[in-house]
Amino acid sequence: MNLLNIVILAAGKGTRMYSEKPKVLHALAGKPLLQHVLDCAVALRPQQICVVYGHGGEAVPQAMQQYPAKFVIQEPQLGTGHAVQQAMPLLADDGQTMVLYGDVPLIQHSTLHQMQQAGDGLVLLTVNLDNPAGYGRIVRNHQGDVLAIVEEKDASPEQRGIREVNTGILLAPTGKLREWLAKLQNNNAQGEYYLTDIVAMAVQQGIAVHTVQPAHEWEIHGINSKAQLAALERTRQQVEASRLLAHGVTLADPARIDVRGRLNCGRDVEIDVGCIFEGDVALGNNVHVGAYSIIRNASIADGTHIAPYSLIDSSEVGANCHIGPYARLRPGTRLHADVHIGNFVEVKNSEIAQGSKANHLSYIGDSTVGSCVNIGAGTITCNYDGANKHRTVIGDDVFIGSATQLVAPVTVGNGATIGAGSTITKDAPQGGLTLSRSKQVTVAGWKRPAKQVKGEK
Repeated sequence: MNLLNIVILAAGKGTRMYSEKPKVLHALAGKPLLQHVLDCAVALRPQQICVVYGHGGEAVPQAMQQYPAKFVIQEPQLGTGHAVQQAMPLLADDGQTMVLYGDVPLIQHSTLHQMQQAGDGLVLLTVNLDNPAGYGRIVRNHQGDVLAIVEEKDASPEQRGIREVNTGILLAPTGKLREWLAKLQNNNAQGEYYLTDIVAMAVQQGIAVHTVQPAHEWEIHGINSKAQLAALERTRQQVEASRLLAHGVTLADPARIDVRGRLNCGRDVEIDVGCIFEGDVALGNNVHVGAYSIIRNASIADGTHIAPYSLIDSSEVGANCHIGPYARLRPGTRLHADVHIGNFVEVKNSEIAQGSKANHLSYIGDSTVGSCVNIGAGTITCNYDGANKHRTVIGDDVFIGSATQLVAPVTVGNGATIGAGSTITKDAPQGGLTLSRSKQVTVAGWKRPAKQVKGEK
């Protein structure tokens, strides 16, 4: 296979986005438009990726610095042909160059691979649209050979009736592309250098022009406005919902799920409405996710039930756990099997062993909790002294009464009981009852202050 270069055009301002952010950095399915295209480009294993950027200063290269790409600025913006010209000094003449677009985020690897297999010469990605308005038309002769691409502003009424349109994505021999770009003229309605004009040059030189069509029309949809972004977001989510359904996942409503990353599910997974999955999420067999829960970069083992309105972030949840409703697992949380984390309980950077429970209104931070521990309502691990974080260690079979404060660093031994309402500042020995309370008194003759009425003194 010929060596491959990929040029991604990402210089557009996106005026209709009404945003200071470069258009290609707006998010679709949880990541910037350009990142979708770069991920697809990297999968083709090219020898060189070049991103042509413009508006937004260095925001684009800074946001994408994790990719093995070179960035070149297009200033001023004089059309797509001019944009590709900016990348040519970075490309060797051997092999082929593919042109992609940073605001066409859902192009598929399989479609681009098909273009690579289409044959020598110039390869165009085209699509037939019921409403081709706004697109350049593919003009063919009576034998079906491509003659040229005519932009809509320059098209005759007859040409505007053509339904096959240019997507802008193409693959060309790099040496010929360099030659054609040098010959571009801007004598058109826009006064720009159109990349599409190279098609007529290829035809004139007798170079074969092949066309490939994507499996799905949505692959070539571009983004020029927030309305188009929202529409393509729903398209992307419908595709993901269909994939999940095809793999046996039960979705209460396929129109009300958002996957902003990768979601892998085992068998008999059930997902209620309004759930959001971000980053890399793995759900084991028989996992149930309650309505409006958010799960980010987490693994959930078999048989776990997540009640509605729970947030799980960068955490590992063991088998047969019960989470929520309204629970929050923050980064660094690891729950072993059969753990219960109930309503309005927050866990952060903590490990909780098998069979332990914190069912109500508690905060567990920077802690190691043993097995079969009961943490009463309103319990707080006081892990921050104003400057540093400290750790709380709770042994196995510990009972912690309600409204307890554990002031770290502190250790509670195996089998210990902490009386309700205690503030524990020293280690509690195993097997005993530890409590810390003031003596209860009633003050004789005390009266609650009365609220002063306005105007009285």
